[in-house]
Amino acid sequence: MTELIHWLMVGGFAVAGAGCILLVIMQLPGTWLMLVLAGGCQMADAWWLREDAQAGWWALGAGLVLALCGEVAETMAGAAGAKAGGAGKRGMWGALLGGIAGGLLGTFLIPIPVIGSLLGAVGGAFAGACVGELTGRSPRTLQSTLKPAAGAAAGRAAGTLIKAVLAGLIWLVLLVGLALN
Repeated sequence: MTELIHWLMVGGFAVAGAGCILLVIMQLPGTWLMLVLAGGCQMADAWWLREDAQAGWWALGAGLVLALCGEVAETMAGAAGAKAGGAGKRGMWGALLGGIAGGLLGTFLIPIPVIGSLLGAVGGAFAGACVGELTGRSPRTLQSTLKPAAGAAAGRAAGTLIKAVLAGLIWLVLLVGLALN
């Protein structure tokens, strides 16, 4: 009976974890939710179903490291894209903050699943880089902010793609770790 419960739990995690990848694309904390779900499954395995279940702990550690890398990549990619486009510090900070704010606002203002959040984050990074470059002691012209802003938007899109790929890898690692228990 415990084997059946274990495999039902692994199957449930497989489905829920796949849904968490969609949350990542929607700019929501899907990787962290996936880690919490896998941790709950691992604890249930180790404490209630089988006392010798140890294989999943390494997977949780690896998933945590990958999740941290994904957060850094997604957060910094807009600022890195703005810098590659020639932005100053204000433009880079604007891209970073605009990408975060745009992702949150896009989720609610553009009520199309996945697309609204992604467009909001990319547009927010673009707008934030523009605002950052247009303000300050020596503001640029609107025309000269377009290249850094386009770099910020492209960087934010690339950061989201990198984080989504890492979320898929996290899902696979956690699934294997749970299945090996």
